[in-house]
Amino acid sequence: MGMLKKPYKDITGLQDRFVELYGEKTVAQIERYNKVFCEYKNYFNLQEAYVASSSGRVEVCGNHTDHNGGNVISCAISLDALAFFMPTDDGVIRIKSDGYDQMVIDTNAPVTEKIGTSSALVRGVVVGLLDRGYKTGGFCAYVSSNVLGGAGISSSASFELLICEILNFLYNDGKIDEEQKAIIAQYSENKFFGKPCGLLDQTAISFGGLKKLDFSNKTKISVSNIDNDLSDYSLVLINTGGSHANLTSEYASIPQEMKLIANVFGKDRLIEITEEDFYSKLPQFIDKVSDRAICRAVHFYNENKRVEQVVESLSKNDFASFLDAVNNSGLSSLWLLQNCYVSGSKDQLIPKALAISKKFLHNGANRVHGGGFAGTILNIVKNDCLADFIQNISKYYPLDAIIPLKVRSVGTIVL
Repeated sequence: MGMLKKPYKDITGLQDRFVELYGEKTVAQIERYNKVFCEYKNYFNLQEAYVASSSGRVEVCGNHTDHNGGNVISCAISLDALAFFMPTDDGVIRIKSDGYDQMVIDTNAPVTEKIGTSSALVRGVVVGLLDRGYKTGGFCAYVSSNVLGGAGISSSASFELLICEILNFLYNDGKIDEEQKAIIAQYSENKFFGKPCGLLDQTAISFGGLKKLDFSNKTKISVSNIDNDLSDYSLVLINTGGSHANLTSEYASIPQEMKLIANVFGKDRLIEITEEDFYSKLPQFIDKVSDRAICRAVHFYNENKRVEQVVESLSKNDFASFLDAVNNSGLSSLWLLQNCYVSGSKDQLIPKALAISKKFLHNGANRVHGGGFAGTILNIVKNDCLADFIQNISKYYPLDAIIPLKVRSVGTIVL
């Protein structure tokens, strides 16, 4: 059992970690920790606890490239799922989350959890660990998360990795590395939640920081650190109020059409075709595929180059070039990828939010965030312009739909 660290009796020793977790130490964060610790003590009648934190994530550049073997810039963010926990010796996991009934998962019992539930996610992590030769056991935990569901910042991946890291700490001496934790979390979401997600979300959260993720190898993501925490900037998500319901076919059409182009060229993914071959051989296939599929393939090649521009720009602290790449990524998603609104619909929440936000960015950048069609946009705003930006945007969107974030430097962790 991982006892290299001692449990906390109060949050005094935790406050020194707030800057690396949240980019700042605030009274609100201190109050949050005190509240969750108090709830934990009252609910489980315990006076000390270990503490784990697992963030959400944001995609900075590389929109819809991962599924065709491309590159993505993603980062952990300053919203997290927070758990106060202690081990138990009965093999039973008991989790109480804010606003929800307690979950009880007996690690020694057969699988009974209903697919698509939070309990099933926990069970999926347990099974994923056992299948790979790792140990599991019981614990009790009080969990509070401000990683908003439906905002495209990966609340389910955050929770999966939180559970995985608790079990890593308690029963595996912290020996499970970031890659394996991401794979186990993805397995849980695929098999026990019924969502066929890739590894992007879990990898970004597990590793933390600002990272370049290379998906060219089908079996292993290459993760490269970008030594820049964007400390002079804030990432601001705006929830446009759109619903993802009934959009499955729209999302599915993007990888399908990109892969259709690849198949016409005799390959499985666009990454297997050089940009030069794509353009030189396209004339002989141009009447065999749709115009939109061609546009989406062009986006893929251009977006991969923009990711490299972001890496180079940030390595040189060239923020003008970085912001230019992000803006151009947004324009490409709008014009070529075409995932900012449903074709033929008068509801164009993403383009509207981008247009309004652009007015108040003060030379910042913005783009659609994540899958698109509905949901959120990402704005990158200089810190000294943040208050003005929020004040102006709050005239168009409620304050709880405007979500300022910082880059989080660490991955999922027991503090």
